[in-house]
Amino acid sequence: MKTLCVYCGSNSGAKPIYTERAIALGSRMARDGIALVYGGGNVGLMGTVADAVLDAGGEVIGVIPEQLVNWEVAHRGLTKLEIVGSMHERKARMFDLADGFVALPGGFGTLDEMFEMLTWRQLGIGDKPCAFLDIDGFYAPLMAMLDRMVAERFLHADQRQDLWHGDDIDVLLNWMRDYTPASASKWMDEKRRKALR
Repeated sequence: MKTLCVYCGSNSGAKPIYTERAIALGSRMARDGIALVYGGGNVGLMGTVADAVLDAGGEVIGVIPEQLVNWEVAHRGLTKLEIVGSMHERKARMFDLADGFVALPGGFGTLDEMFEMLTWRQLGIGDKPCAFLDIDGFYAPLMAMLDRMVAERFLHADQRQDLWHGDDIDVLLNWMRDYTPASASKWMDEKRRKALR
């Protein structure tokens, strides 16, 4: 694994531990020679993880829409900053650049970006690992919602298990290096789907 895309908040959140763990992840990535791909901002957890990678001597590639540059949130000290025309272009470019995806705590944007990557993988568009680095139980309610999707037959159990969730950075990185994508169909009832075609 050479590059890792990190999705996270443009705010720092209510607890200091969010910032502490973002620094820990960024520092570890730099030590392991893993370049950071992220949204290019200098604010919140985004800026924190980027600065942690840079401070530890690592490489950081930011991808930011022109609108956000104009709002003066672009990080000007990165290894490379790519300016794109839209959020859609940003997500596609980050997908191209990254070998895997990790979500730290964040809001709408963080979930939007990670769930698009999970959807692409479910549809066979990509086969890159996706992980939620949980901090102080932040993502526990979301994991419970995914379990309900399985129970209500909107999501295959194999696809639910095809993402990592936990709080240990070492385990996370090892899982990503050894990742093999699930082969489950998107459809819950493949025979019925074929019969309807």
